[in-house]
Parts: sequence; structure tokens; C-alpha cells
Amino acid sequence: MGTVKFDTLQNDISFKSDLMLDKNFLLLPKTVSVTDQLIKLLEEWQFTEGFSDESISLGGDIGIPQKTAKDNKEDENKENISSSVKQALKDAKSANFMNTERSKMASVQKVYTEYMNYINSVYTHYATHKKINFQELSDTVKDLCIFIKDNKRYVLRITPSAESRNKNFLVIHSMRSTVLAITIGIELHMALSKLIELGITSILHEIGMLRLPPQLYLTDRSLSPAEKARITTHPILGFNILKELEFPLSIQLGVLEHHEKENGMGYPRHLTGAKISSYSKIISVACSFEAITAPREYKTERSTFDAMVEMLKNQNSQYDPTVIKALLFSLSLYPIGAFVFLQNGKIGIVTDVSPNNPKNPIVQLATERDANGGIISIQTDETSNKIVRVLTKEEQEDVQKQMDQAHEMRKLEKALESAKEEEKEESGGFSSVDLSEFA
Repeated sequence: MGTVKFDTLQNDISFKSDLMLDKNFLLLPKTVSVTDQLIKLLEEWQFTEGFSDESISLGGDIGIPQKTAKDNKEDENKENISSSVKQALKDAKSANFMNTERSKMASVQKVYTEYMNYINSVYTHYATHKKINFQELSDTVKDLCIFIKDNKRYVLRITPSAESRNKNFLVIHSMRSTVLAITIGIELHMALSKLIELGITSILHEIGMLRLPPQLYLTDRSLSPAEKARITTHPILGFNILKELEFPLSIQLGVLEHHEKENGMGYPRHLTGAKISSYSKIISVACSFEAITAPREYKTERSTFDAMVEMLKNQNSQYDPTVIKALLFSLSLYPIGAFVFLQNGKIGIVTDVSPNNPKNPIVQLATERDANGGIISIQTDETSNKIVRVLTKEEQEDVQKQMDQAHEMRKLEKALESAKEEEKEESGGFSSVDLSEFA
């Protein structure tokens, strides 16, 4: 990959391959012309060089590009990622027959990670090839919809770290928003075909960002009014991308309108109420909830309980009330995954909702087990099992450490029991302790 000095850029020139700011961030897609505005912004941001695989083109017909060894390698990697998703889904189905919560949670985490890898490959493939395989995406999202429906109580407990969010902002935001959007869609009893379209729309709702310099959305500094205005163009850019790729109109409009608000204060067209597409209404709620709980370099994340309370307030009537209600009944007032302190002094993890009472979810006791070492789950209520508050981040980390230590202790105890049984079998039915009685 060759170095491109930005002080040599001129208006209207283009490159035969993508111009990259670094190995991760696309600055200018291939064949798209350099503009005076881009040159000016690069000077303001004080970037001096980028990278491109091939030489400058001065315009004209560049012909149909032939597949290179690099293209074939990327196609192979994409196929491997799709295979990894399918294998993770298969493993998760097997884990459903296991008895341990940890094994189930681990299998769901693996599926979640593979889907993030898949979304990353979709974004990367578009950035490098300007293509998205609609049928492949539909099939993959169909499996995701079914998986979320079957494993909601586990999927919603996954929270990527602040470090990973900052490194893969678009991918993780898209994945988390998609999980929430599909969860809301399931609560609204959407048909599978509609859920698939909703999932595709949510995965691609930020695709327009790839046509903007990453410094506009990956920064901890305040943006100028001009830069903020450029950010608000990403729904239009995403709409144009999907229109060029001939995606269904419902998905195009979902991407175009995901920042519209019920009160008309959104963008880019300031639509109101019924004029906003149903997919956009759902993604708007999912994105807002995700953004409140997401750690960023420039802000501290808030708890899912705080996010739920803020969404329920629905200040200035920004969101569709039906979608807000679906969010509440999908996650509960104390959302799945939250660590909570109960009236009786016990600590629990919210693991499921109560169908008709989102205020009193099902919790799993964090530091207690039954006589056989099994997990204890209880229904919260308005008496002794009442939820008093959510734990702080620090308290949650301390409880998680206790849970991990207890898990390791149980593993050690089981290993010792197994060793004693083996010793007993090898000694003809007597353990070392039994034999000592006959000495």
C-alpha cells in the first residue's frame, strides 16, 4: 500500500483504489473525485498523509476491474465468516440441552461475536467493493431473528467493553441496535419477513457513515457547526447507497428516516408521526437506548435502568409510544442483565421479564445456590423480593468477581469429587479414606 501525501491532492483527481486514512478508516472511495472541501478539512484536521493500493486516475473510463488475489482472499475470508456464524449457531443449539447457565451464556456470546464479525465484513466489503449481497444478508439475518427469539434472556445480557466499542464503533453500535430492534419487533408480533427487513435496515442504518471522514464520528472533541451538519447527511448517504444497490424501498426509507422524531424535530426531512416508516420508529428507539448505555471516550455510559427511565419519559414526545411500550415489555423496567439489590438484602441479576408486569422481572440470585449447587431464580414483587435499586458499576464489578471466584471453587470441588470416584474404582470400591479404617 503506497503513501499519498495530502499536500499533493488536487481538485477532481481520483484514485483507482480506496484512499485510506489508515488500515481501518476509509477516507475516499475509489473513483470518487477529491474536492476542495476535503482538502480544506484535511488541513484543518492536520492530517498529512494517507494510503492507497494503486495510482491516481485523471478520470475517464476505468473499465471493469478484474479480481485480484487480494479480492479472492477477501471473498474467502467472507465465506469463512459466514461459516463461523453457522457453526456458532449450531453449537448454541447444542448448548441449550446443557445444564449450566455459563455454558449457555458462553455459546450465545460466541454467536454474538460471530455476528459482529459478519457485520464488520459487510461494512468492509462495501467499503472495498461497493457491493452488499442482499440474499446472503437476508439469510443471515433470518437466522439471527430466530436466534434472538430463542435466546433473548442471554443475548440482552451481553455488554461489549468500552475499549472494544471505541475500536469498532459502527459495528458494535449496529449489532447492539439490531438486537434491540429485533427484540422490539418480536414484542410487536411482527411477521418473520418483516423482522428480517427490520434487521437488515438496522444493520445498515449507519452505512452512510462510510462516505464521511471517520474523524467526524470517532472523536472526543466538540464538532463545529459545519461538521455537525455533515454528520446529519449520513442518512441520505445511506439511502443513496441502498438505492444504488437496489435494496427494497422499505429498507431504503428505514435507513433514511432513522433519525426522524415523532415531533418533527428530527432529520433529514423533519417528518412527523405517521409519515415516518415503522422500521425507522423502532430503530430510533433502539439506537437511542443503545447510545445512552454505550461507553465512549467522551462520555461515561449510564445504566440500562437509567436509559429505560429516560426513554419512558419520552421528553417532547420524540418516540412512538407503542414502540416505547414494546421496549419496556421486552426488557422490563430493570432491563435484562441489570444487577439489582432487593428489599431482603439479596443481590440478583435480571434474567427475564414478567409477561404482564414489567416492573417486577425474574432475577437470578448472584451469590446463592440451592442445596444441590443449582441456580436460584425468583419472581420479584412488592414485598420482601422488591427491587430497591440497581447496583453501581463498581458494586457490579465486585459481585461479578465473587461470582467468578465461587464458580472456580465449584469447578475445583467437582474435580476433587471426580478424582475420589476414580480412586475408589481403581481400589476395588474403597477410597483411600475407606482403606485406612482397615489398617
